[in-house]
Amino acid sequence: MDCSTPNTKRFSEVKEWIFRLAGFVCGLLSLGCGMILANSRYWRLWEFEDKVVQLVYIGLWEAYYYEEFYISGSVTRVLIQSPVNSTWTISPEFRCAQSLILLAMLIKSVAVLFSVAAIRVRIIKVSVPEMEILCSRCSVLFLVLSSLCTIISVTWNHVVDLYGKTTLDFPPTFPVRKAALIRKHTTHMISVGILTIALSLLRVIMFLFNIRSSKGQRKLNAQISSKQANQTA
Repeated sequence: MDCSTPNTKRFSEVKEWIFRLAGFVCGLLSLGCGMILANSRYWRLWEFEDKVVQLVYIGLWEAYYYEEFYISGSVTRVLIQSPVNSTWTISPEFRCAQSLILLAMLIKSVAVLFSVAAIRVRIIKVSVPEMEILCSRCSVLFLVLSSLCTIISVTWNHVVDLYGKTTLDFPPTFPVRKAALIRKHTTHMISVGILTIALSLLRVIMFLFNIRSSKGQRKLNAQISSKQANQTA
């Protein structure tokens, strides 16, 4: 019996596992970046001409600003958190960013579950290889959807904030008025969003490779079985 075929099979299996595990790590990293996006305070950074509050960091769920207090004759800066709730005037692009980021996180979690399922199916070597391909395809679909949600939320917020006219406004009890706004700063949200999408798309490429490899592996197994049957006969 020719030894090249088993060696080719073993090499193909090792290559599959390398891509499968590397893709799984990329999926986890993408999920982690998504969590960073959802909890970041840098969705918007506004500078004000005000003696009390100069900078306001606006996250999806909370706003942050430093306020100066005189304690024992010295000036102390204290970080204050203010929830972004119904008392705010929420702009359409900001509300969309809140909804899409939550949806992207949910979809990424489902994609990770399908990824784990695909690996589990591969480990136990079930007699239905189509199950692994189905799990991989579902994970690809969810990763693409999550990437679309992420890119829409990040870019729309960025463009409207810096180049458009947003209706996002503070509640009446906020210590600074929007009329005192003098500058809007660029933040790292676009970079984190691109990194999140890149990791997801890299995972998609690895999934597609595994799907193709699985189909090739089935064909190779069929050829080996046929060759062994012919030699036995």
